[in-house]
Amino acid sequence: MAPEDSKAAGRFDRPRILSLAAVIGTAAIFGLTYSLLAPLVALNLAGRGLGETMIGLNAAMHAVGVLLIAPFLPRLAARFGVRAMIILALLLSAFLLLLFPVLPFLWAWFLLRLGIGAGAEVLFVLTESWASELSDEATRGRIMATYVAMLSLGFAGGPMILSIAGHDGMLPFLLGAAAALLALLLMAHPAILSPKMGARAHGNPLRFMRLAPVAMSTTALNAAVETAGLSFLALYAMRLGWDERGGTHLITTLMLGAILLQLPIGWLCDKMDRRRLMLWLGSAATLGALAWPFLLDMPWLAYPALFLWGGIFVGIYTTMLVVVGARFRGAELVGIYTAMGLFWGAGALLGPSLAGLALDLTRHGLPVFVALACGAFTLFLLRSKEAPRLGERD
Repeated sequence: MAPEDSKAAGRFDRPRILSLAAVIGTAAIFGLTYSLLAPLVALNLAGRGLGETMIGLNAAMHAVGVLLIAPFLPRLAARFGVRAMIILALLLSAFLLLLFPVLPFLWAWFLLRLGIGAGAEVLFVLTESWASELSDEATRGRIMATYVAMLSLGFAGGPMILSIAGHDGMLPFLLGAAAALLALLLMAHPAILSPKMGARAHGNPLRFMRLAPVAMSTTALNAAVETAGLSFLALYAMRLGWDERGGTHLITTLMLGAILLQLPIGWLCDKMDRRRLMLWLGSAATLGALAWPFLLDMPWLAYPALFLWGGIFVGIYTTMLVVVGARFRGAELVGIYTAMGLFWGAGALLGPSLAGLALDLTRHGLPVFVALACGAFTLFLLRSKEAPRLGERD
């Protein structure tokens, strides 16, 4: 996939700036709608008396939608165009969000979460690929860090909207649908550089999984912890004595750290060994998660600690995106991102299910699950044969 116009290394002309603004803005709004829906549905289902395991299974339907669409996405993007696919996904997301309050049946909400997951996969893969194609070796760290920071900004905005609008009634669903339509307006701007799909990369997703196993494991980790946290962090905090608004503010605080700390992490990606950076971040995320039960007993400390933890955890994903963008190009890059989408779906399927089960088993199941996931990833990175290549400079 390549933009229609060529770009000089490090030069930001007007069409390129507009294109980056549209792609990154769309990613941010996608993050907002997703982070609004996850706790919104969880709180509604909890209000109906459903347990954490059933809430986790409902959240996992998002991942089923991802797994269903991911194998066909490169072919669909090549046939219909990247921008057309993104616009279609935004329209689908807005429509399905409006159906939640109209169809208040449990079985319907499972199907709606599946459809939302399919649309989210289109937005995830194609905006990420598009942003990487608009990058070059002189700007890759800054652009991908900005992409992740704005995506995290969207994730922070969802719980904030929920804390203001509440989870009852149609208003929060209307706000989510309106955000998706706003992203559609960004994508419709006639001046942006619409990418063209080149020849499809040869090989099936298994080939791309073998090419970049650390990228796959990073994506699975990010999806598992992200979906589990969005679905259960507020409920976990309420279990420890926090009120609903305070619980959603914790999610927002965590996401603010994920926003504001990505640019310095992106700078570090361009200045130091990337494998070593990922190991440090993974170790810090593991230890930080183990401290959650103690931190949430002290609100004055919980907010700054979760702010820092959010930036550290999401920084693992930022570093991985810089590595993948430097190693792969064109259709092969889309293939890598598609395979990553499958791992995102697997992580998002297992994450809320396992976290919900852990919370049913023990009061502090959520931080135990997060610490085990981060620790397993760090150990895998330490032992991976691919890991030495991650520290290579562009």
